[in-house]
Amino acid sequence: MATAAETLTRSHEGLEIPVPGTYRIDPSHSSVEFVVRHLGLSKVRGRFNQFGGEITIADVPEQSSVEVDIDVSSVDSADDKRDDHLRSPDFFHAEEHPSISFKSTGVSYNGDGTWDVTGELSIRGQSRPVVLHTEFDGAENTPFGDQRIGFSAATEINREDWDLGWNVVLDSGGFLVSKKVKIELSVEAVRQA
Repeated sequence: MATAAETLTRSHEGLEIPVPGTYRIDPSHSSVEFVVRHLGLSKVRGRFNQFGGEITIADVPEQSSVEVDIDVSSVDSADDKRDDHLRSPDFFHAEEHPSISFKSTGVSYNGDGTWDVTGELSIRGQSRPVVLHTEFDGAENTPFGDQRIGFSAATEINREDWDLGWNVVLDSGGFLVSKKVKIELSVEAVRQA
């Protein structure tokens, strides 16, 4: 007899992957986080608290897709003054550009248990290609009658590519805030009927 989790996954070329379907991201069990260096010394973490989207798992996994929309005003770096600055025209300019979006354009298997999800990341009205290095974390039936899948993904971007260029040059020649930003995602999504 198959276990509950097995009924939610299938084997594809020896890999465990989700069964086909549409899955809605559950923001209360997911996270969209970023990491930047401050003064070249410490790593400062932030997150967006409001976001949503859908993952479509296709019969052919490479034809799967994902779309995500993030509310810029929900940025939270554990410092109110810094969050206000991040919402300002120096950075996200939340008043004119209230959302960040990601729409996939391709999915490919890396041969090592991970997948690359290529897509367009739109920030401040500018779209640039990014690659999310993605792992399938599993699937489970919940005690509440729904079915869920999990993924984790990460990428690194240069924020200046999206006109997020505000900075201060230090006496050492370095910068107050790093240009490179790591993006880390942990996603739990609910299968739709």
